[in-house]
Amino acid sequence: MERAPVSVIIPCFNCSSTIERAVSSVLRQTVLPSEVFLVDDASTDTGETAKTLVKIKELFGHSMRMEIIRLENNSGPAAARNAGWNIATQPYIVFLDSDDAWHPGKIDIQYHWMEKHPDVALTGHPCLLMQENSTAVPLSDAWNAHEVGKTLLLFSNRFQTSSVMLRREIPYRFQQGMNYCEDYLLWLRIVLNGHKVCRIDLPLAFLFKPPFGMGGLSRNVWQLSKGEMNAFRAIREDGLISGSARLFFTIYIFLKYMRRFGISLFSGRMFSGSADRGTEQA
Repeated sequence: MERAPVSVIIPCFNCSSTIERAVSSVLRQTVLPSEVFLVDDASTDTGETAKTLVKIKELFGHSMRMEIIRLENNSGPAAARNAGWNIATQPYIVFLDSDDAWHPGKIDIQYHWMEKHPDVALTGHPCLLMQENSTAVPLSDAWNAHEVGKTLLLFSNRFQTSSVMLRREIPYRFQQGMNYCEDYLLWLRIVLNGHKVCRIDLPLAFLFKPPFGMGGLSRNVWQLSKGEMNAFRAIREDGLISGSARLFFTIYIFLKYMRRFGISLFSGRMFSGSADRGTEQA
């Protein structure tokens, strides 16, 4: 079976009920990655996550290099992703959250596209919001990829972390200590420092909870909005945007917060009523 020079990094925290689904979606890839890092971010579920990770490695570790990294202190997803990134050996890095999953064709499509476009530092794609027992959906043969420029990314985070593939040599990392929008800050730093990023118009990853208002870090809509404001403060401190631009986007983020708050009030009903094939998310 074809293998791609790709390292998969999965941050794990109290995820014994979902991590096997995530890893299974990696093993079902039509083109397998070369290595997988399961980063246990000091889980506090009385050893359940640790035992599940050991079981997964025993069952599937023969298929590819699979390593369990245990962090001594709970430091958040940024530190967990960085820990895997820093020891990865392959030229491409992909991230998968422990409660998400991938379409079987994700690595095949994304890796081969990036191989043909060496000027692109990062790619992402849409995700589908799925119900728990949903299966992968067929993909269209007609699809495009387009560049996500500075302006578009400043107005909106276009990449869910589980959709991203990037080149290992990128000299930036996730901002440790940030539990909200640390991924958005990384994408902004990459783009604003002159690297090209693109979005493939295929839904190659699956989410199993709405982005706002139902579990996970994104349940706290105000904290998420504050995370965006902190990201803009960081890129202002980096000298990547002007003070007036930061003020403009701070106001814009507050207006988005009001909209998200409204969405969060109805997300549970929206989720339970979503079609079995999923609802597309950015």
